[in-house]
Amino acid sequence: MQATYRRHLLEFKRPSGTSRGILTTKETWFIIITSEEKVGVGECGLLRSLSIDDRPDYENKLSWVCENISLGVDALWEQLLDFPSLQFGVEMAFRSLEASTPFLLHPSEFTNGKDSIPINGLVWMGEKSFMKEQILEKIKNGFKCIKLKIGAIDFDAELDLLKFIRSEFSSEEIEIRLDANGAFSPEDALAKLQRLNQFNIHSIEQPIKQGQFSDMAKLCEITPIPIALDEELIGVTGVTNKKKLLQTIKPQYVIFKPSLIGGYKGTEEWLQLADAMEIGWWVTSALESNVGLNAISQWTYTKKSQLPQGLGTGGLYTNNFESPLEVKSGTIMYNPETSWGFNL
Repeated sequence: MQATYRRHLLEFKRPSGTSRGILTTKETWFIIITSEEKVGVGECGLLRSLSIDDRPDYENKLSWVCENISLGVDALWEQLLDFPSLQFGVEMAFRSLEASTPFLLHPSEFTNGKDSIPINGLVWMGEKSFMKEQILEKIKNGFKCIKLKIGAIDFDAELDLLKFIRSEFSSEEIEIRLDANGAFSPEDALAKLQRLNQFNIHSIEQPIKQGQFSDMAKLCEITPIPIALDEELIGVTGVTNKKKLLQTIKPQYVIFKPSLIGGYKGTEEWLQLADAMEIGWWVTSALESNVGLNAISQWTYTKKSQLPQGLGTGGLYTNNFESPLEVKSGTIMYNPETSWGFNL
């Protein structure tokens, strides 16, 4: 068994805004495992400034993984607790190696093209006119749930956007999710949530920055809008620590990004705890290429969540890989008649 790695720089079709700045490119890495006649591929979806493995020795660690690939998936996963995107890349590559074809990781009615996954339509931060344009486009394309990133423009302008949506579409017609990416301060968060509440919001992700457990717990207790933890989960390892965080904060929802929280195994730990505590959840991609999005989507389908998932990011790039994944009428689908454009 041998492994190599390579880097790929994904280029956004248009600059995409978050509360942490404007994104024009997205770096990603691939592990390729070969064993006799079989090949497996895994994507290590490093997200600069957000992943805990955004560190100078990242490539060195990736090289070490390839040199020690014979240790196997379980031993490598334990050695990579500080590198969640590498954990996921390794898991994905081994599943790909064992699969009947490299990209058919979790065969199901989804990969047969007979079922789909409802997803939210993502609206990026930007000028008010740009955000309004995106909202109208998502609704035109059949989305019943849209997610708006807020916190980068004037708050009153964001309220105006929500007012516009609700003047045209009721909460029964369009579900609205918000993602603040920690943009609110603990002091003003509740007041802002109260102002947002008039627009029948489904949930808001990470209203304040992660790591402020006491403030977040208080907010979750009295919030008028259900709160979803996102960044809060990053860097928390071990079932004991994960359970303590959920018991302390008691969120209404949690959001799973496998590339940021330890891949399949790390996500399963969170998922089981959330289910036991009756905390809602959904899965979101973290700007991976179609290779990683494919692995996440196929796995997510097997979990049978009834909520819209956050898996609609495949069309963001000019140089993504051709794949069977298609976004249609507010869902992500897999067309088994379409070939992959990834060179193994």
